[in-house]
Amino acid sequence: MSNLQKLIDIGFIKVGKWSRTPSAIKLFLTDCAESPNVLYCFVSDGAVLYLGKTVSPLKQRLYGYQNPGPTQSTNINGNKNIRSLIADGKEVDIYALPDNGLLHFGCFHINLAAGLEDSIVKTLNPIWNKTGTVKKRNQLNQNEPNKTLHPTADNAPV
Repeated sequence: MSNLQKLIDIGFIKVGKWSRTPSAIKLFLTDCAESPNVLYCFVSDGAVLYLGKTVSPLKQRLYGYQNPGPTQSTNINGNKNIRSLIADGKEVDIYALPDNGLLHFGCFHINLAAGLEDSIVKTLNPIWNKTGTVKKRNQLNQNEPNKTLHPTADNAPV
């Protein structure tokens, strides 16, 4: 079973994609734009490349990748990686798992995104997540630390 299928099986749905304008990347969301407490991932050629969470509305969080600030290293790297894939003719889809608000421990709401993110990243080891990047770069024997990490047969889902 692919990593993407594992996410779909727990409720992730396709909610949008990234596209390219002449000078930037552009976000297109078809669902969950205003949803807070969301787990989201970027997928290309069936490979889960990055998984993150947001407590803000999804479109607000993803706007950071579209227009990263000078000190936002995660957004800067994500923007660079997305632009590179799109420039190579690849599609980058966005999947999300919104929090339906039904999970509680006593009278306390449990944030599903916060509770699942670490476990999913550890299990799936997406190549753009920091926990996966060093390991994957070493596996690929890359001598170019600033090279964009593209999905390949070596790091595609198993």
